[in-house]
Amino acid sequence: MPLPAAFPTGLQSPEAFSAGLSALGRKPLVVCHNDADGLSAGAILLHTLRRSGREPEVRIIGKGENAYSREFAQEIAGSEVEGMIIADLGVAPALPRPDLPTILIDHHVPTGLPEGALIVSGIHDSPIPTSSLLAYRCARAAGLADGLLWLAAIGLIGDLAENDGFPEMDEARRLGITALRKAASLVNAPRRTASGDASPALDLLLKAEGPKAVLSGEHEETAQLLAAKDEVKRELNEARKIGPKVVGEVALVLFSSPTQIHPLVAQAWRGRIKDRIVIAANAGYRDGYVHFAARTAADRDLLAFLAEHRPPGATEQYGNGHRLASGGALTIPDWNQFIASLGFGLEAQISPEKAA
Repeated sequence: MPLPAAFPTGLQSPEAFSAGLSALGRKPLVVCHNDADGLSAGAILLHTLRRSGREPEVRIIGKGENAYSREFAQEIAGSEVEGMIIADLGVAPALPRPDLPTILIDHHVPTGLPEGALIVSGIHDSPIPTSSLLAYRCARAAGLADGLLWLAAIGLIGDLAENDGFPEMDEARRLGITALRKAASLVNAPRRTASGDASPALDLLLKAEGPKAVLSGEHEETAQLLAAKDEVKRELNEARKIGPKVVGEVALVLFSSPTQIHPLVAQAWRGRIKDRIVIAANAGYRDGYVHFAARTAADRDLLAFLAEHRPPGATEQYGNGHRLASGGALTIPDWNQFIASLGFGLEAQISPEKAA
């Protein structure tokens, strides 16, 4: 499908969104991440597309998935959608459907710039806006953002950018900062559960008219999110009992949980071990893989660090994110090779039986 002549491509500001929107057709697909920032961006974009007269579909990228993988490309190959918006899932060299008009809205460091896509990225801004804030600015540029500011605030808080000085966050505080923080925590919970199903969180964001409605219990999804939060809390309390092993510049916390708590564990130890790279590794999250989160309070570029130690079998699920917050997923053989390259011995390796 040839792109319209007016479709803007390459790195663009949110003001280019309106021109890109006109190319998406009546039934575009919104693809978003399953954390608070990605879900809030997804909700903003779905509201925006509906207000523009379109009938969008949505696909949340969840546990063990990647929007730029061969598997996802095969999944949507036969879809009849007429355009696509990918939010908070990175920017990669190739699109999953290069035949469709595609808008990428993201705040991570790109691993490449695909041809033919409109890329709304705040990577060169200071401070760097979250994906939900970029989505809100896109909606505002299109004149379709009324009542959506609270969703951008949920994403900002969920991505720890509440105090970065964004004027939109200052404005959103008038909606009730305590309610916004509690809502962000609640929305973030389902994607960390063993099932990883964040659809109740997105459904709630689409139904609610503000953060207080998210918390009120008037919608059935609130109870589902509270149960998810309890599940994650139980697993996190167990993982916190495990201390780190330190070799060189790395402090490793290795544990096994079906929940996605490795970023929380890494963040907690980052505040206690400020002169090391903290790697929280979870051998129980997905069969045959070790998922890990890397965080640091030191002046160390994690993207460069992980690139230096990249094992040969690593895929697009390795070494993305930010200078101070990255991570990935590796097969067990690749994990063992990776951790050996950091200087760790058998105590940090995973037995091949866990791959069964």
